[in-house]
Amino acid sequence: MLDFVLSTIFWTLAIYGLFEIVKNIIYIFTYTKFKSDGIYVIIAVKNQEEKIEGFLRSIIFKILYGREEYLKNIIVADMDSLDNTREIARKLSKDYDVLKVTTWRECKEIMDNVDES
Repeated sequence: MLDFVLSTIFWTLAIYGLFEIVKNIIYIFTYTKFKSDGIYVIIAVKNQEEKIEGFLRSIIFKILYGREEYLKNIIVADMDSLDNTREIARKLSKDYDVLKVTTWRECKEIMDNVDES
């Protein structure tokens, strides 16, 4: 019985570790495109589903079609919105590569790890 319990604990921890490794690999490939040159716009949002799409589209338009070539990315840091703010921003991020959507905690981690090369 003790062998079964120890084996179960071992395999549970192994699967959890594998999950964490896969999650970190996805995180690295998603967020390591950031470089230290240029200006990043970080927008902290909470419960702004009625305004977020128009606001983001106006900034994206300035980056893609305007004279804002020094702007590199827009990072939308959602602060635990209770409405559809995060989903609207994620939908836009699928259409525009300059837009990244994260949580506030993830945003801080990304900025702490910006490639300085």
